[in-house]
Formats: sequence, structure tokens, C-alpha cells
Amino acid sequence: MATIVMEKIGRLFISLQQIREVPRILTDAAPSMPGTVRDTEVPYYFRERYVCTGYRPLNQNWRYYFLSLFQRHNETINVWTHLLAFLIVLVKLRQLCETVHFVSDPHSWPLFVLVLSSLIYSAFSALAHLLGGKSEMYHYVFFFLDYVGVAQYQFGSAIVHFYYGVDESMHRHVNGIFMPTATILSCLSCLGCCYGKYCNHRLPSSVRKVCQVVPSALAYTWDSSPVAKRLMSWSTETNDPAVFYHFGQVAFFLSCSFFFTFPLMESCLPGRCDFVGQSHQIFHVFLSCCTLCQIQASYLDFTGRRELYSGLHGSGEAALFVGLYVVTLVVCFLIAVVVLRRVNRVLDLRNKSK
Repeated sequence: MATIVMEKIGRLFISLQQIREVPRILTDAAPSMPGTVRDTEVPYYFRERYVCTGYRPLNQNWRYYFLSLFQRHNETINVWTHLLAFLIVLVKLRQLCETVHFVSDPHSWPLFVLVLSSLIYSAFSALAHLLGGKSEMYHYVFFFLDYVGVAQYQFGSAIVHFYYGVDESMHRHVNGIFMPTATILSCLSCLGCCYGKYCNHRLPSSVRKVCQVVPSALAYTWDSSPVAKRLMSWSTETNDPAVFYHFGQVAFFLSCSFFFTFPLMESCLPGRCDFVGQSHQIFHVFLSCCTLCQIQASYLDFTGRRELYSGLHGSGEAALFVGLYVVTLVVCFLIAVVVLRRVNRVLDLRNKSK
């Protein structure tokens, strides 16, 4: 018995020694990481309005940008907000798997698409903000990937709103056109965002914002119309536990749209929001809250409105919508690739002219 106890103590001692080595390893890595620089020391296409410091130097090795996850710079909060959102949604998926039979129940597939699209957009966004500062080309690559993530998430929103949230009267009018239209609008949203970024050098920032905001606003208006109709007809006598979360997702989305469009905090406090307090950081937080409210509302609709939506949507319709999601994802990737080729040609011509 004494021998067993001594062995366990020895293993614990070794484990503690290994843990104590972690700070030393991080300390050894830190000196090799360059410090951040001012906006005047990076090309203008990397600069954010009213953000003066905290930029990472370009053309470092990949190790530097991955380790910058733990460094203080002006993208740190943007990375961590969506990285934490990714982990929270992952935990939510695990919880849903305990009560929802995603494999055997086709009616649950739209809910799974929403959760999957939420994981994808948050992961792509975190990668864009973490790795998009390596070079101009990689800046376009990762932010185009981010736009693909946003577009496919818009379709994920549309599928749950139409499948679980639509009522009988609206279903009669839009059945057969709602989801194909959602696919088109998601692809247009991806195209608008990619084109706006592609014209980064030629168009004013306000015009680029229009290219990015208008298609996304149209997609959101269309995708959320079944929920909007429910909210407008809601009364205090209605026994609908999902309505509270639907109100929450709408409020959070409108808030995050405002902070995405207008850099309010930076313009009011120029140079003081370089690390924390940027409008884009607030946009990330509100968008994550919107997503969590949306997932919970869709789960409550899935469990509480089954008799309604199972009568409206015939067998095989869920599989058709999942197929449309795959089509949307593939088309958005192709859009990003096509625009990225144009970016590559522009950069090649510029390099040859030097």
C-alpha cells in the first residue's frame, strides 16, 4: 500500500513540475515576438478608422500570428469574442444532442444546420481577425472566408425561421420560393462583402459599407419575415415561450448592425479604443448574443410547434433544405475564389510595376 501511495505522489510531483514549466516556455517564446506598431507603420488597407496603435507587423512567420492570440493588440478582443462564442455554441450543441435525435429525426435537421452554420461563422471570423494581418493577400483570403461564414449563417437562420416559425397563411404564399430566395440573397450578401473588400483601394469606405450592408440587410429582412410576422401578432395572452428569445435576437441583431455600420466608440474617443471598446468588438458581442437567442428560440419552436410544422412541411422537405444549404455554401466559396483571383491579378500587376 505504501508503495502505491509513493508512486501516486511521485506522479503528482512530476505533473506539478511539468505545469511549472509552462510559464518558462511562454517566457522563452515571448522575446521572439515583435511588439505592435502604429497605424503609420502598416499599409493603409490594414488601418481601421480612429484606431491608432496595436497593429501587428506584417510578413512574420505563422507562429507569431498564432501566438498573438495571447498578445495584446487591436484584434485580440475581436478574436476572443468569436472564439468564446464558438466554444459556447459547441457546448450548446452537446446539450442539444442529449434531447434531440439529429440523425433519426429529419425535422431536427434545420436546427442542426443553424448550429453548424453558427460554429462555422464564428470560427471563420476568429481566424480572419487572428491571421488576416500576415500580408495583404492573406488579409483577403481570410476575410473572404469570413464573408462565406456570414452568408451561410444567414441561410441557417432562414431555414429555422421558415421551417419552425412560419404560420399557415404565410406558408401558403411563400412555399416554394422562400428558401430558394434565401439562397440567392445569401450568395448576393457574400458577393457584396467580397466585392466591397476587393474595391478597398478604389472606393470610399462609405461605399464599401453599402456594398456589404445592403445585401446583408435584404437577406436578414427576408430570412426573418416569418418571425417578424409572429412578433407583430404577439400579445401578452399568447403562450409562446420562444417569443422572448425571438425578441432578444431581433434586438441584438439591430444593435450589432448599428455598431457594424457606425464606428461610434472610436470616433468619439479616437486613439482610446485601440485595445478594447471598438465598435466592431461590440458588434461581435451582440452578434454572439443574437446567435444564442436564435438557437434557443429555434429549439423551443422545434419542441413546442411540432404539430404545426410537421403538417406544413412534407417528408423530404428537410433534406431538400439541407441540400440547399450545401449549395449555398459551395456557391459562396466559388464567389470568394473568383473575387480572390481578381485580387491576385491586381496584386501581381502592382508588384510587376514596382
